[in-house]
Amino acid sequence: MDKPVLGIDISKSSFDVFLIHGEKQQHRSFPNRAEGFEQLSNWLRECCIQQVHACMEATGRYGDELAAYLFEQGHQVSVVNPARIRDYARSKLTRNKTDKLDAKIIAFFCLNEKPALWQPPAPEIRELQALVRHLEALLGMRTQENNRLKSGVPSKQVCSMLEEHLAFLDQQIIQIKKRIKQHIDQNPGLKRDHDLLITIPGIGDTTANKLLSENIQAFSDGRALAAFAGLSPRLCFSGTSVHHRGRLSRVGRSGLRKSLYFPAISAMRFNPQIIIFCERLAEKHKPNMVVIAAAMRKLLCLSLGVLKSGIPFDTGYTQSACVRP
Repeated sequence: MDKPVLGIDISKSSFDVFLIHGEKQQHRSFPNRAEGFEQLSNWLRECCIQQVHACMEATGRYGDELAAYLFEQGHQVSVVNPARIRDYARSKLTRNKTDKLDAKIIAFFCLNEKPALWQPPAPEIRELQALVRHLEALLGMRTQENNRLKSGVPSKQVCSMLEEHLAFLDQQIIQIKKRIKQHIDQNPGLKRDHDLLITIPGIGDTTANKLLSENIQAFSDGRALAAFAGLSPRLCFSGTSVHHRGRLSRVGRSGLRKSLYFPAISAMRFNPQIIIFCERLAEKHKPNMVVIAAAMRKLLCLSLGVLKSGIPFDTGYTQSACVRP
């Protein structure tokens, strides 16, 4: 008999689960906090289930704690791209959308597709990820407030409040950057990987921190990492009449792609490998955005190459880790 599967639909304040155990199918809802996690464990024990294959969508921080809890309890956990669940639901001609139905779809997806198992990143990676995400949120708020100030607010009081808020955000940004540096310096593994990444022309401290927070060092090869970042090409050829220009799949971490854009622009000027690579693409008359996307992917593969080899950037060592787009 197949292992019991548990489909989990996550929201901010609660999560719905749908359990398939042999011929039995059950649904429950729990609060998305520590007490709810304990309630879920007690319910599984009442159902005489020692281990379950739990599956949830990658919804960011809403599901991180639950996924880590289930893993620590000895359950198998899969965290899948929401696009896979959406397309699976469409393949079943699902017309309605409720929390219970979503959990049921995820459970049957897990039962039939048997997605790859997930492992939580190391504690130091999780801490770095939280710090980097908070820095990104602060930078986003600063940009918004600065745009409001520059838009020409007629009220002097509002302008004064915006300036005060900007000064506060600047202090917070300085503090969080210091904490990120301290955290990396206090963890020898992170410090080693950070120092390896910044040897690559085009990658500075901010980009290195982002790459490490995404745990890219856990990927086995450049092809899988490029797919994770949504930097794999999406081809569209069919028969003799359908022949569209290839595009990026964009099925992946948009934040990771965003963080690589300007480093790739810089690498196209100062990184010898990427300069030669992009010149070759330009000779083939590839559009400018295609060249930039290829440089982003190349830079990502080079990053994985130095992390896997443990050797600072050098054309002879990193070439094998890269996959052409």
